[in-house]
Amino acid sequence: MQNDKNVGVIDNLNKDYKGFKLDVVGKRKIFFIIIGVVFLCGMISFFVRGFNWDIDFVGGAIMEYNLNKDVIDEDLNKITSLVSDTIGFAPSSVVKSGNPARQVVIKTRDINSEQRDAVFTAVSSEYNLTAADIYMSNNTNPTVGKALAQKTIIAVLLAVVLMLTYIVIRFDFFSGLAAVLCLIHDMFVMLTFYSLLQIPMDMNVIAAFLTILGYSINATIIIFDRIRENVKLKKGNGETFGQIVNQSTSQTLARSINTTITTLIVIICVYIVGVPSIKAFVLPLIIGISAGLFSSICIAGPLWDLIKPQKAKIKQ
Repeated sequence: MQNDKNVGVIDNLNKDYKGFKLDVVGKRKIFFIIIGVVFLCGMISFFVRGFNWDIDFVGGAIMEYNLNKDVIDEDLNKITSLVSDTIGFAPSSVVKSGNPARQVVIKTRDINSEQRDAVFTAVSSEYNLTAADIYMSNNTNPTVGKALAQKTIIAVLLAVVLMLTYIVIRFDFFSGLAAVLCLIHDMFVMLTFYSLLQIPMDMNVIAAFLTILGYSINATIIIFDRIRENVKLKKGNGETFGQIVNQSTSQTLARSINTTITTLIVIICVYIVGVPSIKAFVLPLIIGISAGLFSSICIAGPLWDLIKPQKAKIKQ
């Protein structure tokens, strides 16, 4: 009698998904190959291109000037060229600031006061600036950057440990391990794009990492929760855990995709209309959220099935 009731509940859950069923467990080798390729590309980029560390982490000079006009991209390119010619190397970043954007912020590797004065002289000769237009001109201590990097690592590790503890309590250890591995995948993809595109690694990276950790784990837990429900409902029906993973992923597919698309629409609009400092934060989010959708749907369930010790048919 209980079995008939369970079957009826399952039929209601599956009525909207009979026409489309995913086989994520059967195709996990393909997904793992994709991850392997991304991992290889990332490692090559890490060693060949490295990261564009902002002065927030490694120290350097920061100069902010008021141009007394609306700053456009042509101004940024011109100032970048002026700074490069003056100090002998390209600045880390040149962005506009303020509302309206009438200031320009220049960040470079550590330079002395004479070089900072030379930069101001070059810029002021082009834009007729005076000493009153200097909003900032100083060096940032690299020891501050080291402390910030340590706090970033601690914050990320603490978030991962707390998430793992929560998932282990709610589900089991192997589901928690699978979820954490997916989070590592999402973080690695973000780092790969930071390296490939040479996006400055600044304060925004902390917020971006923690945002992706929270967003990705939420999408994974939704699928895991449906798997747990179906395991209880299908107990004794002779289906393997892998089959239940496929069915559960199919049932939550529409929700996962719709949630991600609506989020991406918003942040893509923010990226299009945002200032450069906002774009530097939003772009990694776009990459991370997309990676999180892939890992939640294609990796989380199959990985749980792979590392789960007992994958025999569920018995009553």
